[in-house]
This record gives sequence, C-alpha cells and structure tokens, in this order.
Amino acid sequence: MKQATAPARTRTVEIVVPVHNEQRVLDESVRRLHAYLTGTFPYGFRITIADNASTDATWQIATDLSRELSGVRALHLDAKGRGRALRRAWSASDADVVGYMDVDLSTDLDAFLPLVAPLLSGHSDLAIGTRLSRGANVVRGPKREFISRTYNLLLRSAMGARFSDAQCGFKAVRTEIAQALLPAVEDEEWFFDTELLLLAERHGLRIHEVPVDWVDDPDSRVDIVRTVRDDLRGMARVARKTLSGAARIPVPPRVRAARLPGGMARQLPSFAVIGVVCTLAHLALFVTLRLVMPAVVANGVALLVTAVLNTAANRRFTFGVTGRTGALRHQLEGGLAFLVGLSLSTGGLALLNLVAPAASTAAEVAALVTANAVATLVRFLMLRTWVFNPRRAKENSR
Repeated sequence: MKQATAPARTRTVEIVVPVHNEQRVLDESVRRLHAYLTGTFPYGFRITIADNASTDATWQIATDLSRELSGVRALHLDAKGRGRALRRAWSASDADVVGYMDVDLSTDLDAFLPLVAPLLSGHSDLAIGTRLSRGANVVRGPKREFISRTYNLLLRSAMGARFSDAQCGFKAVRTEIAQALLPAVEDEEWFFDTELLLLAERHGLRIHEVPVDWVDDPDSRVDIVRTVRDDLRGMARVARKTLSGAARIPVPPRVRAARLPGGMARQLPSFAVIGVVCTLAHLALFVTLRLVMPAVVANGVALLVTAVLNTAANRRFTFGVTGRTGALRHQLEGGLAFLVGLSLSTGGLALLNLVAPAASTAAEVAALVTANAVATLVRFLMLRTWVFNPRRAKENSR
C-alpha cells in the first residue's frame, strides 16, 4: 500500500505596515493591499498593522480591519518609532520572510512578488525597492529628490554602501536573517533599515534590488530636517562600530569565510583617521582663507596643502612605505586624487553659488563636506590599487 505523503508547508510572508496617526489612509490602503495579495500573491501572507502610539482613531481602525479581514492582525506599541515597530513584529514572526511597506502604498504593488521571490527561493538574504535605478519610475518633488540622492551618495562614498536606495519604504528580509541582525541594530526610528542594510552588507549578505514605480505622497508629515540630522548621527555611530569591530552577528555558512581583501582590514581604520584629520584641517584652513580670498581660491589652496599631507601620512601609516625612494612620484600620482577632489569641490561651490548666490560660509562648508566624501572614496581606491599597489612596487624594483 502506497504511503501518503504530507503536503508541503506553504511558505509565508509577513508584511508589517507601521502607522502613527494614519486614520486618513489606513482603511483604504490595507483593504487594497489585502485584495491585491488575495488575488495575485501565490504564497501565504499575513498583514500586521503596527500602531506606534497613535492618538487618533488609527488603533480602532486597525482592530476593526483585523476582525474583518482574514490574514490581518493589529499590533499596538506604546512608543513611536518605525524601527521599534519593525523590531517588535519581526522578532516574533514565524513567517519565512518578513518585510514592510509604507501605509500610503507609494510603491506600486506589482513590485512585491519580485521583491520577495529571491528571498523565498533562498537566493538572496534581503531585498529593497529602489527609486534610484534606471528602471524605476518615480514622481516626486525636486526637494525630496535632491535629499534622497544626496543621502544615498553619502552612504556610498562615506560608508562604502553598494545598495542604491536606503530610504525606500519597501523592503523584505528572510526571517532568520532579520532575527540574527536585530540585536545588533540600535536605531528605533527612521535610520533603522539603513543600519540593518549596512550591517548586512558588512557581513557579506546578499541584497537584492527591485526598481519600483513610486509616487510621492504630497501629504507626508515626515520631519525632513530632523530625519536628516538623525541619519547623519546614525551613520557616524555605525562607522565607529565598524572600525572598532563591535558588531558581530551569526551569518549563513556560505559567508562565514568571507573576508576583506588582504591588508584592507588594517588599512581602512588608518585611512579613515587620516581622512578625518585632513578633512578637519581642510575645512579650518578654508574658513580662515575665506576671510581674505574668494571661496574657489581658498578651497584650492586648502585642498592642495591637505592633499600633500594626506598622501604623505597614508604613505607612511596606511601603506607602510618608508624612506625617500619614490616619495616624489607618490606625491605626483596622489595629485590626481587632489584634482578629483578639486573638481568635485569646485563644482559643488559653483552649483551652490548658482542656486544661492549669497550663501553663507556654513553652506559652503556643507557643500565641501559632501564633495570630499566622494573624493575620499576615489582617493582610497587610487592609493590602494595604483599608487601604493605592492605588485607595482615589486615591478619597479626589478
């Protein structure tokens, strides 16, 4: 007699919708999401409405929806914070994949299956929607566009991030990966998912990106200035943890043996310290010279002085080259990095002058910091792969 086989367990995805005082759109959005998943999604699903200490009718609407719609549940938290809501819901989830999306459903839902499919198959560990790839179709104002692109540029240049869009409210993670990462993530608000992504990338986890169609919510109540300030603080904290090696998480077997390229673990901290010191010296010299000369000239002089010091310091402390042999050649080749930094910073000042002809010195300093962040990444790559490349040094000694 043929023995019956047990049916395979249906894989499930839990979608968290964090809300705070969202009675305006909550009912319509959840019903639309539920109808879409019921009609088109080939896997099991659960929608969790995570109410972050709302003071309007949001919680009542959430509980009503959970009673009326199958696969919908309501979760209440006594404190605000998107990160706090995701941590609470994801930590207790028994789904195969957890994710979240903004309650206004700015992202077209047709991107949801492409988002979670690589996670359900085991190919990738995290997945994000991106509004900054060529395949994305985005409708939003110039202010938000500028802030988003600048923020992600800073992440790529200063933090070495390879993902393109940290802020899109459309992400998913394999549950086992999320629950391994969560104890090491400190932020409880808007920087939460950026920190999660940086931590994942640092440990060699695969991040899948999906271009999305996205329409800005004109009634969004996000405090942009506060969010940017908190994000910059979060980036500084993550950088300190990375340099100190404080963050350690369990990772899948396929990435346990992954390591930085030879020598880079030692070189990065030294390069970072020298970069910070030279950047502060550049800004101090710029502000001083700005009192007696135009911004572009002051920047050029300050950048030239600190570029010479930067190359000399990295030659000695980052790449361990001593003695005078090759010192002039190293300075001349390092000068190409100076030209890159000069071009970027001069362009930034010119753009600032075009947008705001009477910009303050503080605004000029901010433009220089952004340009220098990009130039720093270029400098490190040039010094490591060309100027102080060990193979090149051996060839020159023959």
